[in-house]
Amino acid sequence: MIAHLQRASNTAGLLSYLYGPGERGDHTSPRLIAGDVHGAPIDLLAESGSLPYLARALDAPVERLGARAPERPLWICSVRSDPRRPDLTDSQWATVARRLVAVTGLAPEGHPDACRWIALRNQSRQVHVVATIAREDGSLHNAYRDAFHLQTECQRLGAELGHLPIASHPTTRAQENHVPAPSIIITAAPSGSVSAKGANDDLSATLLKHAGFQQIEDWHGRRHRLPTTTPASDRAAISTHAAEMLRAARYGVDLDASLDTARTATPANPLGPYTTGAELLRLTDQIRSAENGEDLRRAVDHLIHPEHGALERVREALEAAGEQINDLNDKSYQLADRFDVAAEFVSSARSELSGSEAELLRVGPTPHPLDQTRTHSPRLPDPRSAALATSPAAAKAKISSTFGAGASDASAAVRPSQAPGPRVR
Repeated sequence: MIAHLQRASNTAGLLSYLYGPGERGDHTSPRLIAGDVHGAPIDLLAESGSLPYLARALDAPVERLGARAPERPLWICSVRSDPRRPDLTDSQWATVARRLVAVTGLAPEGHPDACRWIALRNQSRQVHVVATIAREDGSLHNAYRDAFHLQTECQRLGAELGHLPIASHPTTRAQENHVPAPSIIITAAPSGSVSAKGANDDLSATLLKHAGFQQIEDWHGRRHRLPTTTPASDRAAISTHAAEMLRAARYGVDLDASLDTARTATPANPLGPYTTGAELLRLTDQIRSAENGEDLRRAVDHLIHPEHGALERVREALEAAGEQINDLNDKSYQLADRFDVAAEFVSSARSELSGSEAELLRVGPTPHPLDQTRTHSPRLPDPRSAALATSPAAAKAKISSTFGAGASDASAAVRPSQAPGPRVR
């Protein structure tokens, strides 16, 4: 049993999503199974037409705080069970939800100042617990150790439910979707010409043309090669870019070693292929060289920004690793669980630092206005996906393995106040 914790700001928007069809149309029979909103008739408010009233009942303690209300007062915990086991009943899932809000301290049973919460189901093998962190007495719930308490309690629940028989003939998503990956070979001839052969479907052709390859169709079939006018310095960059996009689309790619720029460590990157680690080292140096609170805040923002910061990217990567392990081999769910727990700890670390920007401004001496116009800390760029990056052919092969180039300061970005639906698996 795995718990995934999130924070949001818009209760009405979240409830509309949970009671709606979902991003992939996979929400079925949304229903309230448990909750405590301190006397409000949640059974009557759980109908789709009454969702604004249910949101208002949950938000009441937050509204009483006024200007003291936190930016993201909504606490969302999505819990899924072992896919190899039979699903729990609504009554069993309700018990799970009550134990989770109790173990975190959100809503100990019978506590008069407990946070308001509800638990609802819209999919099999999963329950969503939604709570507001404002208590009835005006204090706020401290979520610092919630991820740890949730995973510990989920392990206890899994052990208690271990007596359930294993479901017959389990079928993993990887088995259902397994398709042999087509192969593509990108080679360099002694003459210097570069060609790509193998898969001849339209998707691979589109990706190769986007990278800068020309398509040729004759009695040999469809194949691709770089124009003969391509400079020698650009061939490796274009070929590596094409291989990255093809691999992202799940093609098997055999790239000639002489065309693989990732195999060559340059003096600018002392960590070799570990370009992300090198970029974080550069960020660390920037933090250490900060001369005032504004410089420090600007640098640290690239680390803790709730949407674009390095911690959020690390959390997503750990979560994706856990999902991929489950897809490739459902028997390795314990290893997948370890990645999911690590992702939750990173999420807790990011949440702990939320709202620290204003405090960072007060650290160290205040810069003189003239100094601010003369010197600025270098800005870290915005991340870009390899599949969406500009083709090296168009960019004259000026490829950098950094987070991106020329992005505006992430701290100046407008942060929309919305409540995206919790990720469901």
